[in-house]
Amino acid sequence: MKVGDMVRRVPVDTRDPDRFGLVVDMIQKKCWRTDRDGKNVNWDLILPEPHAVVLFPWNDGTIEIPIIELEEMG
Repeated sequence: MKVGDMVRRVPVDTRDPDRFGLVVDMIQKKCWRTDRDGKNVNWDLILPEPHAVVLFPWNDGTIEIPIIELEEMG
């Protein structure tokens, strides 16, 4: 995944599967996943993971989304 790619969230919303956005930047950011890491947050235990900064046409700004939750259009 790289800047300029068209992406959508996974799992795909079956009511509107064509909701694609444009990757405008790539960043590293920590993400606490309660299903895996539990409900007691300890940021010292988490390593940064790649996130895409995505611009969707229906938003006024961008959204930072972990790349494992995205798929490329193509």
